[in-house]
Amino acid sequence: MRSLILAVQFLTRLPTPQLKTFDPAWLADAARWFAPVGLLVGAVVWLAVLAGSLLDPWLGALLGLLAWLWVTGGLHLDGLADLADAQGAAHRSRERFLEVLKDPHLGSFGVMSMAMQLIAKLVLLMLVVKFALAEAGVSQGALYFPDAPAAYPGYLSGLAANLAPLLLVPAWARLFTVAWSATLPSLAAGSGERFAWRTHWPSFWLSAALLAVASWWLAPALLLAPLAGLWWWAYLKKKLGGMTGDCLGAGIELCESLLLLLLLVPH
Repeated sequence: MRSLILAVQFLTRLPTPQLKTFDPAWLADAARWFAPVGLLVGAVVWLAVLAGSLLDPWLGALLGLLAWLWVTGGLHLDGLADLADAQGAAHRSRERFLEVLKDPHLGSFGVMSMAMQLIAKLVLLMLVVKFALAEAGVSQGALYFPDAPAAYPGYLSGLAANLAPLLLVPAWARLFTVAWSATLPSLAAGSGERFAWRTHWPSFWLSAALLAVASWWLAPALLLAPLAGLWWWAYLKKKLGGMTGDCLGAGIELCESLLLLLLLVPH
């Protein structure tokens, strides 16, 4: 239970019981809960998207994006911005890269990367909602459907089921961080690297197997999700030769966008 609380505290802004004592080594045990906590993040996003989609696809996408930002506190988006600034100013120098990465100020590359990521997620969420509404037999929003109100529960349940793959996107992305931190050397000290101290591989593979089964059931295209994680691992290995906490956060953001894109493949 202690490791679960730590995982929720680290990855979300959701309220949790306060631990009276703390040992940094506990963070390594918390990593086994990253995928389940990702499902929790996905549930918050799913509920927001579902609520907004009752009126309009764009509203569903906007509420989903705002919920995503709220529940994570923008933690991973900050990592993406920091990495973009460091990459833009490093000029292939690892020392310069790490120096810029430690700078708390937000630069132009960081601003652009955040803006592009937010726009990408908003548009991708809107398209996911649009296709989910179409599959539920609704063109705009469930409440706009001309049938009698008595028909709404059926449309609502269909829409909820069609949007269910959103639950898996944050879970897959957070599971990847366990593999990245365990198989890449740390380039800088930080909270993100503490999870690599003791990787619990049985939990990792169990989470991966359960997510694969859920993906096969809800959205078979997400069975390709590990390729996104492998792509980011290869990028960090080739370009940086390791990882930092910001690299993990950036990977979560980019992989989430790629997985949203995968949800559109069948359409």
